[in-house]
Amino acid sequence: MTIEALAPWYLWMKSAHLLGVFAWMAGLFYLPRLYVYHCQVVPGSAQSELFKVMERRLLRAIMNPAMIWAWCFGTLLVLTPGVVDWGAGWWHGKMLGLLTMTWLHHDLSIARKRFERDANTRSERAWRMMNEVPTLALILIVVMVIVKPF
Repeated sequence: MTIEALAPWYLWMKSAHLLGVFAWMAGLFYLPRLYVYHCQVVPGSAQSELFKVMERRLLRAIMNPAMIWAWCFGTLLVLTPGVVDWGAGWWHGKMLGLLTMTWLHHDLSIARKRFERDANTRSERAWRMMNEVPTLALILIVVMVIVKPF
């Protein structure tokens, strides 16, 4: 299903989508790094409390709105005639990357609530590894959308 009325707005929607994705990715890169640093401080300390504020603000003020923005404009793009060839396979890879980003966002949100209660369950090393997930998802998405290898 496509909506013909969206066609003239394609470049504006694509621009808006990319701006949302950039802001969302910035948060997905930064929040796990904050968790790495948060693991290094004593729970309940002034530094720990500062990290809690930074993490909450990043998630609520930047990441959540950016994710919603990216999803909304991405959906509009999919509904625009000629944007997606549903017979091609590249969009499956893009969706895998997108679902990975969305899962990571959700996981980081749950972890923020644990940090808020001083109940983090992951090590600094685990957070360092989680910090690589958005990079892998981004590589997958960019290759699928630009190169369209299948």
